[in-house]
Amino acid sequence: MELTERFEWSGRRIAWGRAGAGPAVVFCHGTPFSSVLWQPFAQALSRDFTVYLWDMPGYGRSSKHAEHPVDFGAQADAFAALLTHWGLDRPHVIAHDFGGAVSLRTHLTLGVDYASLMLVDVVAIPPSGSPFFTFVQDHPDVLARLPAYIHTAIVRAYIQGASHRGLRDDDLDALVRPWTGEDGQPAFYRQIAHYDERFLQENEAQLGRISIPVRILWGSRDEWIPTDIARRLQSLIPAAELSLIDAAGHLVHHDAPVPLMDEVRAWLTVR
Repeated sequence: MELTERFEWSGRRIAWGRAGAGPAVVFCHGTPFSSVLWQPFAQALSRDFTVYLWDMPGYGRSSKHAEHPVDFGAQADAFAALLTHWGLDRPHVIAHDFGGAVSLRTHLTLGVDYASLMLVDVVAIPPSGSPFFTFVQDHPDVLARLPAYIHTAIVRAYIQGASHRGLRDDDLDALVRPWTGEDGQPAFYRQIAHYDERFLQENEAQLGRISIPVRILWGSRDEWIPTDIARRLQSLIPAAELSLIDAAGHLVHHDAPVPLMDEVRAWLTVR
């Protein structure tokens, strides 16, 4: 499933794609990833659902202009505009990593309704970030000027660490590729520099208002966002369900694709 369509919004070019027929299901990726993570799952679901993939501005195949903010607020505005462009009314939304924060803000702050929300190893509530994030936020311009081979090695090591089982070279290449080259390298450090935890604090304060069905999935061996965050997130969302996926890290898509697919299909089938 390719992102063959483009949506022009506020000077940005958002890459997106659609396939299948049936109830609408929209996938949201996180950082430092892209819609590539969700492609095989969307393709499999397209037999029974109309599936939508998109690359957030600053990510994947979408534009990466230096003058455009890529924080949670900007991404939520982009998501709301894209849902309007698609003409969707209460789609199912499935989000990973900071796609969780974006989809939650779109729902809670911008008032966009969903049929259901599935949150997979999400950035959603504070605390968040890592020593690497802190270092990049202190030195974004310096790191953007690193020799390309050093930058690529950093990104490869960073993304590899999101998997508990370890990524195959071709899968790792696909995740790293958007962050290389003249546009990709500075964009990688820019999206970390723009990371602002106040949006997570605003989300957290509103979680008790959620009335749509919410299911939380988490890799039991996620070393980026520990499972205690998942449990706290569940406690803050009324009637939210939580399941841990064994032997999976933050990139559950690669560590446990079959259990993840089973969870996604079972969740959507009963909605």
